Amino acid sequence: MAAAGARVFGLDFSPGMLAKARAKPGAGAVRFVQHDLATGLPFASGSMDRVTCCLVLEHVADLASAFAETSRICRAGGFVLVSDLHPAMRLQGTQAQFTDPATGRKTRPAGARHQLSDYVLAATRTGLHIDHMSEHVVDDELAARSPRAQKYLGWPLLLLMRLRRS
Repeated sequence: MAAAGARVFGLDFSPGMLAKARAKPGAGAVRFVQHDLATGLPFASGSMDRVTCCLVLEHVADLASAFAETSRICRAGGFVLVSDLHPAMRLQGTQAQFTDPATGRKTRPAGARHQLSDYVLAATRTGLHIDHMSEHVVDDELAARSPRAQKYLGWPLLLLMRLRRS
């Protein structure tokens, strides 16, 4: 997005994750902000054309506040794109985890258990309208490309929502 001329902000509460993001190609055109989503978003109302929230809401207990904030900063006519680990994966015992390459120590950030209806109701109650919603299931092709996914064959892995702000 930044390479196409957009003004892009990247937020995370973790200095380590921000450091990884800053190390990626093209990151010099992105403004990174350390911020905890539980305290609201540090942007003016209606200041963003697009808001993306990728693989983060599983770590947010209060979906209503998170969607209210994304709706607040998204301008009228803009959209919010959400991708998240599908709630069914939590039933499988799956959650985000990271391994420190230096120590080998595994870290599992706190997660919240949400149902699909929690996402839908939290989003639509803030005035966002569902433009697209899909659940992406692990199929044979994905399992062949990623052997770790084999154990989830037939299970929904990812939830994707595109929400319009009117």
